Amino acid sequence: MKAVLGLEDGTIITGSGFGVEGVTTGEMVVTLVSNGYMEALSDPSVAGQLLMFGYPLVGNYGANPDQLQSSKVHAAGAVVRELCEFPKHEPTLAQYFEENGLIGIEGVDTRMLTIKLREHGVMRAALLTGSDDGHEAVRLAQHAPVQETRELIQNVTCKETYHIPGPGKKIAVLDLGCRRSILQSLNNRGADLTVYPYGTPADVILAGKPQALFVTNGPGYPFAAPKAIATVKDILGTIPVQGVCMGTEIIACALGGEVEKLKLGHRGASQPVKFSDGSVAVTFQSHGYAVLGDSLPEGCQVSCVNLNDNSVEGFVNNDLGVYCVQFHPEHDAVHDGAEKPIYDIMYRGIPDA
Repeated sequence: MKAVLGLEDGTIITGSGFGVEGVTTGEMVVTLVSNGYMEALSDPSVAGQLLMFGYPLVGNYGANPDQLQSSKVHAAGAVVRELCEFPKHEPTLAQYFEENGLIGIEGVDTRMLTIKLREHGVMRAALLTGSDDGHEAVRLAQHAPVQETRELIQNVTCKETYHIPGPGKKIAVLDLGCRRSILQSLNNRGADLTVYPYGTPADVILAGKPQALFVTNGPGYPFAAPKAIATVKDILGTIPVQGVCMGTEIIACALGGEVEKLKLGHRGASQPVKFSDGSVAVTFQSHGYAVLGDSLPEGCQVSCVNLNDNSVEGFVNNDLGVYCVQFHPEHDAVHDGAEKPIYDIMYRGIPDA
């Protein structure tokens, strides 16, 4: 099947399409995971984005729906160098895309595109499968909405409140597009979870008498989610508030802080993070924005930074019971030495009922 990828700077790349015929647009980003492609594609944090894989071979162990981090693939499209035709397990990734109405392109020089994005920053892109009209692809890319204007969370949050019982502490979870691994990790530690959809006001959450609020990951620009910022702002100071990824950015915004857009973003399982005690962990990340440490109010301290670009990877406010990290400590790719202390510290920081 013919396929063409167009970037807003005029770049045109032809390849072979897989999945179904169609058209999609969005911000093109790169992930550097060498496995876990099903998890990456189904992470709600990549909603509205074309996900390009830096690792050259994708699909070598087939497409297992049990590996999804949500109910479906959220990436607007997939861009790969080589798609494995004969994986160890069935169905193939191409078959999964076709069965689920998804689109992708292979045969792309992903190394060249990764270098381009690293030098110039992420760009809007358009992917056409069943067509090789590069000029139309560029036109669509140039007219695609910018990520900062898109309200993406309302499309990936849960539709209604639900409960995951546990014998331990009661935690309210504000779902901005939550990965299943977060809920599993907290529940495995005994947490009794009540998960609320985006837009739930603070009084509804507090009426359940939780011992803490946990704000999850999610897609897009944090200031495009004003309802989440308002909810967190109203809860701060009443119970501990903790967050991961987008949750960290939302909490910072609720405190009056600012965020910056990263030139390439942090996506993949090899991001080095240095903590204030001098220890270093190799982490999994999936975000395109970072909190500006200097914008945080008095009482907040940056707790860890990214060793590649020195961007903020977490902050705390002990007076308010705030603990946040930008990376995903629950991810399987994170070493036990990093995963357990982070979640255990957050869990221990919640007072008993």
